[in-house]
Amino acid sequence: MKQAQKSGYRRILIVGLVGLLAILQVRLWISSDGFSEVSRLGAQVELQRSENAELERRNARLEAEVGDLRGGFGAVEERARSDLGLIAPDESFYVFAGEADRDRAAAR
Repeated sequence: MKQAQKSGYRRILIVGLVGLLAILQVRLWISSDGFSEVSRLGAQVELQRSENAELERRNARLEAEVGDLRGGFGAVEERARSDLGLIAPDESFYVFAGEADRDRAAAR
């Protein structure tokens, strides 16, 4: 009788452990905080890493530009020419009109 009773307890224990394992597996594979969440977070980390790399490249370009601007007058003059249209006192500025500009002027 004791052997049958031990066998019954073992069977209940095994069924309970298998049920617990099934519950944990379902939670691991299906729930919102299981493998799908880990996969989503991994993709988000990769996206953030690529964005950080792009920002690091931009920062390096800006640091180089700041160094150029601090380093000499040539960089400042180049920046003023391109952004502000600087013309030195001893220079002449010419605008060459293309065909589109001539057509517009003739239409007036």
